[in-house]
Amino acid sequence: MMKIIRSIAGKVLMFCIMFAVVPVKSHAQWNPAKAHCIIDWQMNAPIGTGFVEKISGWGMNFEGTYDITPHWALGAFVNFHTNRKYIDRQTIALSPTEALTTDQQRSAFQLPFGLTTSYNLRPGRVFRPYVGAKMGAMFARNTTYFGINGRYDEGWGFYVSPEIGLKIHPFRHCRLGFHIAGFYNYATNHTRILLGEVDGQSDLGFRLGVIF
Repeated sequence: MMKIIRSIAGKVLMFCIMFAVVPVKSHAQWNPAKAHCIIDWQMNAPIGTGFVEKISGWGMNFEGTYDITPHWALGAFVNFHTNRKYIDRQTIALSPTEALTTDQQRSAFQLPFGLTTSYNLRPGRVFRPYVGAKMGAMFARNTTYFGINGRYDEGWGFYVSPEIGLKIHPFRHCRLGFHIAGFYNYATNHTRILLGEVDGQSDLGFRLGVIF
């Protein structure tokens, strides 16, 4: 799993570098002060899947953006999140002739990445509210652990996530600031484990972090 995270994070980082280099060649007005990095701690709660339901703080979000205009910013993102749910001991009918009696520990892992854009409502101020959206692909792996065994299913889907947030820059001569955002996301991933099936994944959550 960590190999997948490192591979995709590396590709997003490479995209950010290319995104920064291209304007240098094509526009004399390229300004490094307009390039920003955001690192967030993330919480989210799955909606309506039934596979996992509890809110979880096991997530992070990373973004690299460039201010195209004072209002518009464009860039790339990658984030990851894990939600878990415990199921008490029960008997599961696997087929007319097979049954499994066990408790379960369920785990839902998400890894979306792609492009991000935002519209800043009050550029240049200390408090800078914005509306934005993320769009790209998502890798999902849902796992059910029982005893020393487990089963999992994984797949890819399309990902979209609108958000509203606030960028706070309290220091006049310092790039460091703070980031707060609330988001909704939907992905088209489909997974099936034992008798549990997830066809499309939705989440509500928020992020707290730093921007520089």
